[in-house]
Amino acid sequence: MSTTRVHKRRWLRRTMTIVTAVPATLVAALVLVVTLWSLGIHVPFASGTTYLKIEKVAEAHYTPVPGEPVFLLAIGSDARPGAGGGLGDAIHLVGVNPAAGQATILNIPRDTYVPIPGHGTQKINNAFSLGGPRLLADTVGQLVGVHIQYAISTDFEGLTAMVDELGGVDVDIPEPHDDDASGAHFAAGPNHLNGAEALAFSRNRKGFTDGDFTRTENQGLLIISALRQLQVQHTDAVGTVKALAILGRHTQLDGIGLGELYNLARLGLAVPADAVRNVTMPGTAGTVGGASVVHPSGADSLFADMADDAVLQSH
Repeated sequence: MSTTRVHKRRWLRRTMTIVTAVPATLVAALVLVVTLWSLGIHVPFASGTTYLKIEKVAEAHYTPVPGEPVFLLAIGSDARPGAGGGLGDAIHLVGVNPAAGQATILNIPRDTYVPIPGHGTQKINNAFSLGGPRLLADTVGQLVGVHIQYAISTDFEGLTAMVDELGGVDVDIPEPHDDDASGAHFAAGPNHLNGAEALAFSRNRKGFTDGDFTRTENQGLLIISALRQLQVQHTDAVGTVKALAILGRHTQLDGIGLGELYNLARLGLAVPADAVRNVTMPGTAGTVGGASVVHPSGADSLFADMADDAVLQSH
């Protein structure tokens, strides 16, 4: 066999490895990118600015184990320069079952009133300002009864900028939006949203009977819509490499090696967007010390179902 042919085969193997990994790495990104929150201002980013951060919560490296689910926490914070650490105002537990080829996004309202390890009982979004993504992951893990391996976080500027850089996202909006405060003015049905519009859609809670619950469910819808679009658009080598370049310029990894990131990429490839369930935690609105809170109620069976294998059987 000629040396030229051997080199071509090696190049092809390397190229196929890259192309296979990219869309799922973007899945990890979009579980991130499209983690949404309540506040936002569109501020243009310079090249190289960090849009999102992926960090390890558990010490052990992730290796795929047949039949075992993987849990990630997607967080959107209101952090910005000069405003401190910010609150975790969008909280989405993502469970992936590689063997079943299915996944679940569990949306948790930001005012959920729960014990935060080491800090008493507070609104769950306070965990982010008290201890960053890891403490919020520990809090959510304790609430649901799962072991969260990774936390993926972004802020409101990162959402608008990255959605714009990826060319926007198509969302089939269930109900019309008309809110001047958030800037959300959308007809029901298919809409193509740029970064600022995606943020407005994810911020709005007005005009709905259960405003905060609908808002967090819409955030989950946006995540799935972005995932679907990425899987459709980035199936060829040029598109996937371009998308990977965007992600690579704007992602910060904490405690994660390239091999581990590759495994996460393959994990994402295993789940088509249509096999991702979008479910919001049930709860009861109340007040504590004059502040509005959400008490988890009727959620135990949902949490147990999620913790079992990340595939919902009865919800």
